[in-house]
Amino acid sequence: MVQVARQLFTVDEYYKMADVGIIKPTDRVELIKGEIIKMSPIRSLHSSVVDDLHGIFVSALKREFITKSQNPIHINRFSEPEPDVFVVKYRKDKSRRRHPRPDEVLLLIEVADTSLRYDREIKKPLYAEAYIQEYWIVNLIDQQIEIFRNPQDGEYQEKYIILLGEIAGCDSIGFALDTSEIFF
Repeated sequence: MVQVARQLFTVDEYYKMADVGIIKPTDRVELIKGEIIKMSPIRSLHSSVVDDLHGIFVSALKREFITKSQNPIHINRFSEPEPDVFVVKYRKDKSRRRHPRPDEVLLLIEVADTSLRYDREIKKPLYAEAYIQEYWIVNLIDQQIEIFRNPQDGEYQEKYIILLGEIAGCDSIGFALDTSEIFF
């Protein structure tokens, strides 16, 4: 039997591929565990909810925190996902020379429709292994927010389901979201 070996890439190699045009600016990809993963097309509801969340967080959190949308987080040398929304503590230098690291991320959110299974089965353990303290999946299919907290040994120890009309809170940033602001 022929064995097939996969080529895993580092973040540096990933960026070099972009520099020389192997990965084009129009390619919607992210690096997960050394693999270049093609991301799902962004549907209009997904896009609108990401925009709404970004606006809500920016407005509520002001300058104490920075809300980022669809930008990379440098997890390790083999993973640099681009979550839909995440919040980091404000820094005067804004870390312009590097992407945020997991220990700087206070809340990370993926908005999921066609990506729901992927966000649960691939992204959730990736974020737990990186000790991202709080991970939300905004589940557009079931109109609920799945909240995961307290990562230990690559798994989140706490899970909460927040339904339409309920409040999703994140203590680390002192924030509460009424789900009716994004689901209607």
